Amino acid sequence: MNDVQAIMSLLSSEDKQQISKIFAPQEVAVPPANAWMDLCVMPDGEIRHYGNEHKHKVLQGGHRVYIASRDGGLSWKKHDVPDLDRLCSAMRSPYSGRYVSSIVTWGEGGWQCMEAPTPPEAIDGWYAIISEEGPGTLPRWVKITDKRTRNHRYPLALKNRKRILLAAAMDEKVMRPVVARTDDEGETWAVKELEAAPIHEVSWPHQGPRWQNGACEATIVERNNGSLLMLARTSQDYLYQYESFDGGETWTKPVPSPFHGTLTMPTLLRLSDHRLMLFWCNTQPLPELNKDDLWPPLNAGERSGFGGEDVFTNRDANHAAISDDDGKTWHGFREIALNPIRNEADFRSKGGTRDCLDKSIHQFQALELPFHKVLLAYGQHTLSRRLVILDPDWLYETKRCEDFTYGLSNLSTQVYLKSVSGNIRTCSGHCSWNRTNGAVLAPDPDGNYEEALWLGCVEDPRLFNLTQGAVWNFPSATKGTVMVRLRIRGTGVRLSLTDRWFNPSDWTVPEYAAISVNLDKESTGYDQWADVHLKWVHESYEIDVEGQVIHKGRIRKNTHGQPLSFPHGLSYLVIQSRAQTSDHLGCFIKRLEKE
Repeated sequence: MNDVQAIMSLLSSEDKQQISKIFAPQEVAVPPANAWMDLCVMPDGEIRHYGNEHKHKVLQGGHRVYIASRDGGLSWKKHDVPDLDRLCSAMRSPYSGRYVSSIVTWGEGGWQCMEAPTPPEAIDGWYAIISEEGPGTLPRWVKITDKRTRNHRYPLALKNRKRILLAAAMDEKVMRPVVARTDDEGETWAVKELEAAPIHEVSWPHQGPRWQNGACEATIVERNNGSLLMLARTSQDYLYQYESFDGGETWTKPVPSPFHGTLTMPTLLRLSDHRLMLFWCNTQPLPELNKDDLWPPLNAGERSGFGGEDVFTNRDANHAAISDDDGKTWHGFREIALNPIRNEADFRSKGGTRDCLDKSIHQFQALELPFHKVLLAYGQHTLSRRLVILDPDWLYETKRCEDFTYGLSNLSTQVYLKSVSGNIRTCSGHCSWNRTNGAVLAPDPDGNYEEALWLGCVEDPRLFNLTQGAVWNFPSATKGTVMVRLRIRGTGVRLSLTDRWFNPSDWTVPEYAAISVNLDKESTGYDQWADVHLKWVHESYEIDVEGQVIHKGRIRKNTHGQPLSFPHGLSYLVIQSRAQTSDHLGCFIKRLEKE
C-alpha cells in the first residue's frame, strides 16, 4: 500500500466527500515548524507534521511536538514527543517500506531543515537516518559523507530504477548543490558535487550586491522518461536548473530556468498521474541599495553580500504551476497565498523571534492526497506558515475577477517604512522592514455605500519611497484581456502587465513589464468611470478605453541591455500611481477582471 492508499484507508465517507470538494487552496492548519522536511505519512495513513514549541530563543529550549491528521489533512491534533531519540519525519521507501531521512550533525542543518532524533555522540558529517518501522521508533545512523553540507531536502525515490536521491548544498561561502544516491535504501552512498550558479553582479537597477547564495535548497523531480530535473535557489532573477540523464550520477552545468525567483526555495512534486507541480515564489525583490548608505550601518558581510542579507522584499507571495507534458509547458502561475502580515507596521517584531527569525511564506513541502488533491506546507514563523489542501486542476483556470467583496485579501498593497536593515542584532527583526498600507479601500465616489480601491500618493517622510500601487495575480496566459474599471481624479496611474509579482512600490516595474501604459484624466475622462482593456496576443497588444483604442504596440523584448522573455505568458497586473508628490485626489478602482 503506497502513501495515498494508506491515507485513503482512514477516510470516512464524509471525509471523502469533503476532500473531493476542495478546489482552490483551503487552509487546514498552522504547522508547528517552518515548511521544509517535517511533513510525512505513517504506515497506517496518518499524516504528521513535526515541530518545536515554547522556545525561549531560536535554536534553544522548547519541546518537540507533532500535529497529526487521520482524515486526509482535514483536521489536526497536537501530540508531545517526550523521547528525543526517536525518528521524526522521514520518507517511506516504495521498494520495501523502510523509512529514510538525513541530517547534518553540525551547525544549523538540523534546526533549519527538520526535527531530528538526537545523534549518537562524537559523530560529525552528513548522515542518513534509517528505520524499518517509521517515525516514533529508534533509527540507525549511516554516514553519507564527511563533507560539510547544509540545506538538505526530503528524499526522492526514483520510479525508473531502484535508487533514492538526497539533495543538499556544500557549506561554502558560495553554495553549490550536492546529490547523494543510494541503490540499497541507505546502507551505502555515493556523492556528486555540482557547480554553483553565478554570483550576483551589480548592474542596473542595483546599487549593491544581493546576498551571494550560489545555488542551494535544490529540488529534484523525475520525468516520465527517467531523466531528472533539478531547480535551485540562487541570487539571480531566476531559479537555475540542472539535468541528469543517468539517475543522478552526472549533471549538466547550471543554466537559468524559465522560472523567476530570487533567494527563495523551489519545490517540485510528481503526481501519480505523471503531472509535475512546482511551488515557489514567482517574485522580484526591490533593487539593491548602496549598502554603505544604510543606517544603522551594515556589517562587512552584509555589505559585500558574502555574509548575509540586508532585507528580503520578495517573500510575501507564493505560487504554483503545473505541467502535463513533463515540464515542456507550464500552466497556472497562480498565487497560493499572500503573507497575512504583509502590511503590518510592526512586521519586524510582530510575534517575536523565538519561533523563527523570518516571517515569510517561502519554503515548501508537498505530498499527494487521495482524489488527486495536494497537501502543501509553506512558510516561516507561526504568523505566516500554513498547511493547505488544493486541487491541481485549479491551476488550469483561465479567468479571475476582483470586486473587493472580500476586502484586499487578494491584492498586495504594502509600502515600506524606513527600518533597520540586516541580520538580527537585538530582539526584533531579521532582514526585514516594517510596512504600512499604500492603496486602501475608500467610499465609492458615487455615494452608493459601496467601496472602491483608492490609489494616490501620500507624502510621508517615514516611507522608503513614495511610489504606491496595487498588485493582482491572474492565471497565466499568452493571450487574453485584462479589464480595469477606474476613475481618475488626480495625477493618473500606470497599468503594467508582467509575468511575476513585483512590490507595489517598485519603480522598475514599467522597465521590466511586457506592457505598460500611462493613463490620466484626459485619456479616461475626468472623474468618471471608464473600462480600460489591455489585450495581448503573443507579442502584440492594444489598449482601449471604453472601446476606443488609444495605443497599440509590441511586447517589450529588452530593458537596459537585458533581454526579456515571457515564455509562460503574463500573470500579473500592477497598478501604480504616477504621482511622486502629494496626490490626495488619486484614482478609484472598482473592478479587475481577467477575461
